[in-house]
Amino acid sequence: QVQLVESGGGLVQPGGSLRLSCAASGTDFIRFYTMGWYRQAPGEQRELVANINTLGYTNYVHSVEGRFTISRDNAKKTMYLQMNSLKPEDTAVYYCNARYQQNYWGQGTQVTVTS
Repeated sequence: QVQLVESGGGLVQPGGSLRLSCAASGTDFIRFYTMGWYRQAPGEQRELVANINTLGYTNYVHSVEGRFTISRDNAKKTMYLQMNSLKPEDTAVYYCNARYQQNYWGQGTQVTVTS
């Protein structure tokens, strides 16, 4: 059973930066998992923010392209999301996801962008 734990969320002003981390445990084969970040704002559906596959190829939702960078360190079993130039509309709970035959989710971390 894969467990995912997010960290790094918080309160930041518009234009600021945050770095989210997702630490995986319960498997020695995280390198075979496609991993991604999703977010859910109040009253909205959960949406994909970015994902990264086993070869390191990345995909971003258009609204974060050029501002967010997803990366992974398989040796550390950790995925990251560097978020720059944050906007109020980025406010949401951010969830880590790992997918390989099954879907696994973290508990989420709150990101609030406000002046």
